[in-house]
Amino acid sequence: MRLLVVGRLSGQLASAVKMAMAHGAKVSHVERGDHATEQLRRGQGADLLMVDWRIDIAALIAANEAERIHVPVVACGVDASPSDAAASIRAGAKEFIPLPPEADLIAAVLSAVADDDRPLISADPAMKAVLALADQVARSEASILITGESGVGKEVMARYLHQKSRRAERPFISVNCAAIPDNLLESELFGHEKGAFTGAVARRIGKFEEADGGTLLLDEISEMDTRLQAKLLRAIQERVIDRVGGGKPVPVNIRIIATSNRDLAKSVAEGTFREDLLYRLNVVNLRLPALRERPGDIAVLSEHFVRKYAAANGVPVRPIGEAARRALAGHRWTGNVRELENAMHRAVLLATGPEIDVDAIRLPDGRPLTGSTYDAGPAGRAAQTADAISRAAVGQTVAQMEKALILDTLSHCLGNRTHAATILGISIRTLRNKLNEYADEGTAIPAPQSGVAAGYAA
Repeated sequence: MRLLVVGRLSGQLASAVKMAMAHGAKVSHVERGDHATEQLRRGQGADLLMVDWRIDIAALIAANEAERIHVPVVACGVDASPSDAAASIRAGAKEFIPLPPEADLIAAVLSAVADDDRPLISADPAMKAVLALADQVARSEASILITGESGVGKEVMARYLHQKSRRAERPFISVNCAAIPDNLLESELFGHEKGAFTGAVARRIGKFEEADGGTLLLDEISEMDTRLQAKLLRAIQERVIDRVGGGKPVPVNIRIIATSNRDLAKSVAEGTFREDLLYRLNVVNLRLPALRERPGDIAVLSEHFVRKYAAANGVPVRPIGEAARRALAGHRWTGNVRELENAMHRAVLLATGPEIDVDAIRLPDGRPLTGSTYDAGPAGRAAQTADAISRAAVGQTVAQMEKALILDTLSHCLGNRTHAATILGISIRTLRNKLNEYADEGTAIPAPQSGVAAGYAA
């Protein structure tokens, strides 16, 4: 957890910093908002900004966002009135910490922002075999490609590899290649020089330089444009990068981990992914099995999520009832660990008795888990699905059916574009284009990641 403190380190703020360090935060400090933006631009990254409420928080956030730097802000200070605290929140702060500080509040804020409570939990032999291979290669310098369906825990595995590596004390930097438009991704990865393009008002350090000495995770690498793939290949081969608009190469020392939920060999055959880049990334492949392929993990993960979200919501930890355990084991979990986590978060909030019963475990649309067509068996599932489709499709055009399918899938995935695109069998770009088209027609589109927590264990 990297904490950047913005403001003068008076006595109470210094006490808050010491508490944060006691909880494992690595702290750096600047006195002014513009200095904070400059430090972030230079690649001295942070996971959280703790800002004195007297500093112009709105201006600080705007300056960061102009540089495409998105770091959450918490405000803090002495002698702040309730209206001052409210103004800080309206300006964009996620939380207000009154000073003198309380250790429990500091710990809670750091935990909420870092979400480091994502241990790699497993009891199933299929997953334990993957973990054994991960342990074997973690301390090497080899590039690793982690593959598997959306939601299986690829980023959690990447963090596990970093923590087990010789680079564990250095930065772990993650870039979601599917979430950043192609025209911005190059600058995000490699940085840019002042004047390189319109709006480049100062030099910006990219993720390669920010990760120097540590690990760079290229999440959903399959979505990267082929032109940029060539530049990435050079960076991996020669351990140097070129900033956008730069005149000389910049050496970097990083380990690359990449993830994909697509078949990259198929992408190579289709001409959308470079074969030589695949060879560079895929020195070691870790394929994470889907949750339905490791049923032994369902119970232990469910119990972990119950403890996690009971603590987060201040409710008692209830045991999972026997009928609920059978329902959890019988569900297909097409969204894998992420879907299970969201279901257990809802169950923690909905449970009312001494245990979490089957009625508390709900699907995203509110239906109980026992209502899943999976419980009807293969023949029953097929019959129910065919009947529902035949009744719903009559009288609709192909375009209307396609729109309904896309929006229903996106809603099922709680707004997660990458997961929805995987289920639909289309690229993330095609999905975005369709959603833009529907939005132009006035259709309400689910917000990205509109579901419950984004972090999860593997």
